Amino acid sequence: MIWLCILLVVIAAPFVIEHRRRVMDDAARGSATGQLVELSQGVTHFAWAGPQNGPVLVCIHGLTTPSFVWRGMTRALALAGYRVLTYDLYGRGYSSRPKGPQDRRFFLTQLNELLAREGVGDDLTVVGYSMGGAIAATFAATYPDRVHQLVLLAPAGMRVVNGGLIGFIKRVPLLGDWLVLALYPAMLRKGLRAERHIPGSVPRINDLQLAEIEVKGFSPAVLASLRGILSEDLSKDHKALAARGTPVLAIWGRKDEVIPLSCVGTLAEWNRDARQEVIDGAGHGLTYTHTDEVLRIMRAWLTHPKAD
Repeated sequence: MIWLCILLVVIAAPFVIEHRRRVMDDAARGSATGQLVELSQGVTHFAWAGPQNGPVLVCIHGLTTPSFVWRGMTRALALAGYRVLTYDLYGRGYSSRPKGPQDRRFFLTQLNELLAREGVGDDLTVVGYSMGGAIAATFAATYPDRVHQLVLLAPAGMRVVNGGLIGFIKRVPLLGDWLVLALYPAMLRKGLRAERHIPGSVPRINDLQLAEIEVKGFSPAVLASLRGILSEDLSKDHKALAARGTPVLAIWGRKDEVIPLSCVGTLAEWNRDARQEVIDGAGHGLTYTHTDEVLRIMRAWLTHPKAD
């Protein structure tokens, strides 16, 4: 009997811990900078930087790190004349934690509603980092007439991981959910603490990333994205961008252990006209660890839309 009780405690513990985590509510959002807007799927936190009449540049962050990942880049992009929009994807930062699938429709609905709410038109420059690269590519392929140019920074979407622990977690309901709640927070903490020594352009980014883990709904959002947009085949999207002639710039980290450098070849197969650059010494966090190099490459490639 005692072993049954122990087993039940072990099974229940991750769900109990998740239930007791800090809720992202109005009180928690009291420290938010920027703006908050209620959209159809919940609250979205966003911010603008740069001249009011500048061409709009939309920044889409990745799987685990909210919009603060752009803090080292927004000022430079604004000084380059862009009106920069950053926002927190659902399940991250100060945005809501809605339940359900996090596929392309989920993320594109959030972005479309935010752009409509802010009265943003066309000729967009869309910049996607990591999972945000997958979202950015699907947005550009779905709404090609709206996108002037696309920048992908260590982008996801070049391959679908179906093997190992991640593949098992994605495929198996309930047990996969339990494994994410039981193991993922500790795994992420370990990885982040190992990176504390790496200098970057975002002050205290390691502490900010660690704080995300303690918010209710964060780990389930990661799982929903793994089962959602990160399990989608994006080859047709990238080939559509190539056929359309949408300018694409991809920047990679040579030492990236999350998105392997072999993805450079995959993107080249799908879109041979895409400009690709590799930053020596950069890992997956190149947006904040190698900010100057990323900005240098972007500034040399970006073009402003032609005035009407």
